[in-house]
Amino acid sequence: MRKPKNKLLKEVEVSGYAAEGKSLAKIDGKVYFIEGAVPGDVVDVMLSKNKKDWAEGKAVYFHKFSENRVDPFCSHFGICGGCKWQMLPYEKQLEYKQQEVAQNLRRIGKIELPEMMPILGSGQTRYYRNKMEFTFSNRRYLTREEMQETPAEDNVQTEKKDTPALGFHVPKIFDKIVDIHTCYLQAEPVNEIRNWVRDFVLARHYSFYNIRAHEGWLRNLTFRICTTGEIMVNLVLGHEKAADRILLLDEMMKTFPQITSLYYTINPKFNDSIHDLEPVLYAGKPYVTEKLGLLHFRIGPKSFFQTNTLQAEKLYEVTKSFAALTGRETVYDLYCGTGSIGLFVSDQASKVIGVEVIDAAVSDARENAKANGIDHAHFFAGDVIHICTDAFFETHGRPDVIITDPPRAGMHEKLVQKIIEMAALRVVYVSCNPATQARDLQLLDPYYKVTAIQPVDMFPHTHHIENVVQLTYRNL
Repeated sequence: MRKPKNKLLKEVEVSGYAAEGKSLAKIDGKVYFIEGAVPGDVVDVMLSKNKKDWAEGKAVYFHKFSENRVDPFCSHFGICGGCKWQMLPYEKQLEYKQQEVAQNLRRIGKIELPEMMPILGSGQTRYYRNKMEFTFSNRRYLTREEMQETPAEDNVQTEKKDTPALGFHVPKIFDKIVDIHTCYLQAEPVNEIRNWVRDFVLARHYSFYNIRAHEGWLRNLTFRICTTGEIMVNLVLGHEKAADRILLLDEMMKTFPQITSLYYTINPKFNDSIHDLEPVLYAGKPYVTEKLGLLHFRIGPKSFFQTNTLQAEKLYEVTKSFAALTGRETVYDLYCGTGSIGLFVSDQASKVIGVEVIDAAVSDARENAKANGIDHAHFFAGDVIHICTDAFFETHGRPDVIITDPPRAGMHEKLVQKIIEMAALRVVYVSCNPATQARDLQLLDPYYKVTAIQPVDMFPHTHHIENVVQLTYRNL
């Protein structure tokens, strides 16, 4: 007889914090990773995985709440997966994030480390994002309470009929959307515009996208709001309906004249990415301008830019400090994106060389250098391994300092070897995933010593954490 997949553990005392927003409990030497609980809670746990030495599951009933809990400020908390730590005081969030960085570096890196600096918290814990993307769907997620309020004979019908929504995907459910009315991650007028759009299109019975059938007109609504006050909106549509599109966009501009750049994008593909599509400027300027320190950056509808502008300044100041520039150094900025880090440190460098695989990002980086009057920063499109050859070094010089800011997967082992080969005096490693960063630091350790560590919280109320590490070449 097969064992049932799920098992309920009752009255489990949560004792600590694990990683990625989960907490943990230990029972008879076995470790349980628990979603939806915090240290100090006593909960019933429905297990989803149950191995010999460890298991994981979700808190489904609370016998006792931790003294560390606070009331979540968002009505969508617990359904929307965006801000999973709203029930924790911000100082506790920072404590657990610092702990996660330390554990990853010690457990995975297994290298000698200096004392870690206290995490840099965000001065703004709400309305801190400059970019948000919302999704239209003809299948709104119904809560258990809503399902219970629906007569049993209507439940099937409720799931089958159109229930439009404009908001965020439900975690682990790809085809349903939480209908968001107030989001605290981005400043107004985002909620006002989004709710107006929903009311406008519902009143005219415009079709919301059906991701299962890949049909419907309205797909996504993306906002960028800059500290300069400029606002970009991009409406993504499944196909062209010129008359309805013009009516909607005209009314949007009339109702919200503060929008400085209004785009629309036709996306007939199966996925939501617009990187291989061409957004069309409908009204206003082709870009918005954001400010970082003394620099201004032009941001288009497909540009990458740090989503927490004010905290990005702190992150870049740490990076500049760890680079320890004197004005004589050649700095290589790897994974440079649109050039923001390289340009930010350029006032203290003799030369900046940025390398990035995405052509469009390199074009943005060159435009940003030109717009800020920086003529000693040069950007190249391609793989670092292929670009940074002996001939390239003869033309542009070898790096004195390397700054690397890879994606969550960390650096490819070949790139780690290329960095070792370049033998820069210092490497500054900016990471959004301390686990993969620790793995890479272990590979670098025979040649580079970790000399400073600074965690930075870019995303309050989430488990995400950035970490900056300074490495110094051992053969000095």
